[in-house]
Amino acid sequence: NELSDNMMTSLSLFVTNLIRSSELQLGKLLRRKSLERFSKRPQQIKANIILIQNQISPKRSTLLDFNSNDVAEQMTLLDSELFLKISLPEILYMSIEKGEDYCPNLSYFTEHFNKMSYWVRSRILEQNSQQHRENYFEKFLKILKHLRRLNNFNSYLAILSALDCGPLKRLHWSKSITESTTEHTVLIDSTGSFKNYREALSNSVGSPCIPYIGLILSDLTFVHIGNADYLPDGKTVNFWKRWQQFNILHKLRYCRKWEHKFERNDRILFFFNNFDDYMSEDSQWLQSEKLKPRSKANPYG
Repeated sequence: NELSDNMMTSLSLFVTNLIRSSELQLGKLLRRKSLERFSKRPQQIKANIILIQNQISPKRSTLLDFNSNDVAEQMTLLDSELFLKISLPEILYMSIEKGEDYCPNLSYFTEHFNKMSYWVRSRILEQNSQQHRENYFEKFLKILKHLRRLNNFNSYLAILSALDCGPLKRLHWSKSITESTTEHTVLIDSTGSFKNYREALSNSVGSPCIPYIGLILSDLTFVHIGNADYLPDGKTVNFWKRWQQFNILHKLRYCRKWEHKFERNDRILFFFNNFDDYMSEDSQWLQSEKLKPRSKANPYG
């Protein structure tokens, strides 16, 4: 083996940074391009990741092995690093439909959200018994509470959207799980232009906070589409539109004044494995229907 100890240390750091950078598939809009990038990665990197994982944990860990607060903190650590890399112009570019090249960090952040959500769905659906599925569902509900306390609305909504997705929602769950999920979904009730979420975000001022970028992009897109760049004379800049855009971005800038600072937990981070281990959406539906076949009376349920 030609690798020296120093080189192995450097390789370990590189793999760790790779895991924390979220550089794979991008969600719906950027899925194809990201998969093309992934296919070009050397396969040796995967082998090295597995090697380091085995060195850290001799047995295969499960989500239930970890403290819920510790899991929430490590999710927040990853989110924070990605969130702080995003430049404000990237967010503006995305809202006016510029290409991926203009907003790479925002693209990675969006990808990270989507992968985490699919990862959560998969961890529940892959369980062989109803009791195990409910144990995992309850574990994610506990993690949600800690994420809410940490004002990490990004991971909070990624997990909540998973727990409330079609393939899971159609299955049978205990009354306590159903009620707890309903309580959490109140935060993202669209009534009053997401009034509950906006109030929660406003109340987090003065503490570390990671907002849900999707709603910020929605607000900016609404302003962009609903207002012309120039006044009717075709020469005067529409400063009212610019002011609205500035105000939205200024609120986002305020969220970055305070940063979450947690110690790395490599065992949990390696367990996450960049949230790459998840079922495709079609596979999720197939598994859901395997667990609860559709009835002839209600073929859509």
